[in-house]
Amino acid sequence: MGLRLGSHYLGDRRCEFCVWAPQRQRVAVRLLAPQPRDIPLTRDERGYWHGIVEGVEPGQRYRYWLDAELERPDPASRCQPEGVHGPSQVVDCRRFDWTDGDWRGRSLSDYIIYELHVGTFTPAGTFAAIIDRLPELRELGVTAIELLPVSPFPGDRNWGYDGTYLYGVHSAYGGVTGLQALVNACHAHGLAVILDVVYNHFGPEGNYLWAYGPYFTDQYRTPWGDAVNFDQAESNEVRHFFRQNALEWFELFHIDALRLDAVHAIYDFSAQPFLQQLGAAVAEFNQTAPFQRYLIAESDLNDVRVLRSRDQGGFGHDSQWCDDFHHALHTLLTGEADGYYADFGSIEHLAKAFQQGYVYTGQYAPHRHRDHGNFPVDCDGENFVVCIQNHDQIGNRLLGDRLTMLVDFERLKLAAATVLLSPFIPLLFMGEEYGESAPFMYFVSHSDPDLVRGVREGRQQEFRAFGWEKAVPDPQGVEVFQQSTLNGAAAATKKGQVLRSLYRQLIALRQQQPALANLARADVRVMPVPEQPVLLVERTGGEPALLLTLNFGEQAVTCTPALSPASEWRKCLDTAAAEWLGSGLVQPEQFTAGTAIALSPLSAALYERR
Repeated sequence: MGLRLGSHYLGDRRCEFCVWAPQRQRVAVRLLAPQPRDIPLTRDERGYWHGIVEGVEPGQRYRYWLDAELERPDPASRCQPEGVHGPSQVVDCRRFDWTDGDWRGRSLSDYIIYELHVGTFTPAGTFAAIIDRLPELRELGVTAIELLPVSPFPGDRNWGYDGTYLYGVHSAYGGVTGLQALVNACHAHGLAVILDVVYNHFGPEGNYLWAYGPYFTDQYRTPWGDAVNFDQAESNEVRHFFRQNALEWFELFHIDALRLDAVHAIYDFSAQPFLQQLGAAVAEFNQTAPFQRYLIAESDLNDVRVLRSRDQGGFGHDSQWCDDFHHALHTLLTGEADGYYADFGSIEHLAKAFQQGYVYTGQYAPHRHRDHGNFPVDCDGENFVVCIQNHDQIGNRLLGDRLTMLVDFERLKLAAATVLLSPFIPLLFMGEEYGESAPFMYFVSHSDPDLVRGVREGRQQEFRAFGWEKAVPDPQGVEVFQQSTLNGAAAATKKGQVLRSLYRQLIALRQQQPALANLARADVRVMPVPEQPVLLVERTGGEPALLLTLNFGEQAVTCTPALSPASEWRKCLDTAAAEWLGSGLVQPEQFTAGTAIALSPLSAALYERR
């Protein structure tokens, strides 16, 4: 792993400190208690300053003293007990008593992901409170939870994407030990843990990296200002900062997978891109790790290089979020056609998403006014994470309204079946399974008035692209945060209970039926019904073969599926059935290939070949 940045407690009241500051002439670690004292560090040829200091214990607060003129927190701080502007704190990350020695991870194809925000998932907003909820998530059938970023951020409320200490854990959530306890408990319940990390930018408040070295470059401009320096002079050490960060989440916190935020906003035109080197570093880590770790990228590029092996010039990441699937499904359910939804809206778009992941594979995209994407050759279902809701697609709406507030109950059930019975890795957003009514809005708690003003104006401008002209809820207001916390009221209603039962049944079918568990793209046959908002999907590669029928129209549709001659098909599930509070216009219990069947309006049904 090379030089270990940050403070690392060695035991016996000894602590090692290391920081990269190539442009500084003198660097000392300033211990702040019981009496302030400065301990000079030694510089190596690459600009790393390091030293082992005696008389230090966990809990010691410190800063770095740069050229005897600037006092700054540790860029690789594990804990900021007084906030992003305060001193850093020594933490013994190896003190935790792990009990997950028998954990061998989960295959990526087995992941059923539950995305949650620590601060709004429970009233307490802590890791410990999540542990209390793990049994119900396991009973639902979830196999992995995904945490929005947990790095320290300004104030007491934030999505987490404004973090400035990427190695740290927000103290109010429970800090380092709290996160380790959550991961340990998840593994005891058979749940993997995905952590969202942000490598494309740093938050605008509390960012002191400028004082240390060329972490940024004005060669490229990003939505957040100067880009992180991944390909200019001295970028080797910047890359090391992020690469070590990723590996330490695996080593010290036993995290199963990292979700890399918006990799399309990482500007890197080098011959050996950072994202490729990161893929190589994780592959090397996995050679000796007790269980497999994964990289899941968020990318807006529809570029197969993210997923292609490094031998073929790709980054070698294991999976990526598939926005095309979401957009194709969302537009069919809601009829929305503003902003990036203008590129979608037909059943053919969803058919392409089912068959290949990307909808746009090089053709013209009207919203982008250009050709977009390339073909995901050699990719299978486990290479794509799909959803109908996530923090972005809800939180970046004007009022943070969930699908629950946009469509009726029949469409909610149809959406659930489409995602959970798809040949991809499904992701649920917290509360989705019972139709949570609370919005999930964008919220911050910055202390800089100019920054707050800029955030407010930026949100207003962003929403104009969607034609949303109403007043934007104040992201700085505590009310927005409070309203975004799960209230659970819908879970106690009849519809909420039925919806949760349907989610549980759909997940069980996915786990029990070999053809659904098989995510090979070659074993998926997609059959749009001409001139109808209907999709038929045949799944093979395991017995029995299955047929999924999806009718997004408000009228019943009669069609004749093109299936193996003389085969008999028996129904396993029908969202229009009375047990799911359906319309009662149910599809036939069984049929023979070559005969016409009537598909209920706004419904999904699953048949197995007898």
